[in-house]
Amino acid sequence: MSLAYAYPKSRFETAVLVDLNDRAQRERLSSSALKGFFQLLEAWQVRDEDARELLGGLSSSTFYDWKKNPDRVLEVDRITRISYLLGIYKALHILYGDKLADEWVHLANSNPVFNGRAPLAFMLGGGLLAMQTVRRLLDARRGGL
Repeated sequence: MSLAYAYPKSRFETAVLVDLNDRAQRERLSSSALKGFFQLLEAWQVRDEDARELLGGLSSSTFYDWKKNPDRVLEVDRITRISYLLGIYKALHILYGDKLADEWVHLANSNPVFNGRAPLAFMLGGGLLAMQTVRRLLDARRGGL
């Protein structure tokens, strides 16, 4: 007799992780990711200079080219950044009404993670890891983790 516990089969399909190192996956996701990113910038009223920094330090000419023509394949780093930001946007809209959700990134925050700064300033200063931190914080707040 085996004492190992067998988990019951779930009625839900398990999520398949996307391998962003696979170029075909990035080709499939990049255009939609960029379109979503530019809509997020509008909703959050993020300055173009800050938007370029959120993407990891993009030149002005490249940024405006991407804005005009989002049909391209992004690198792993950039698509990961956009994924975190879109996840933050979604979590905020689950937690708060639309108005507060879109203003939240600009408001000074008393959470020790932010040290009184606005979440956008925290993410601009901390890059990818700061975006991941904000995403995890919001996911935990909404009971996702």
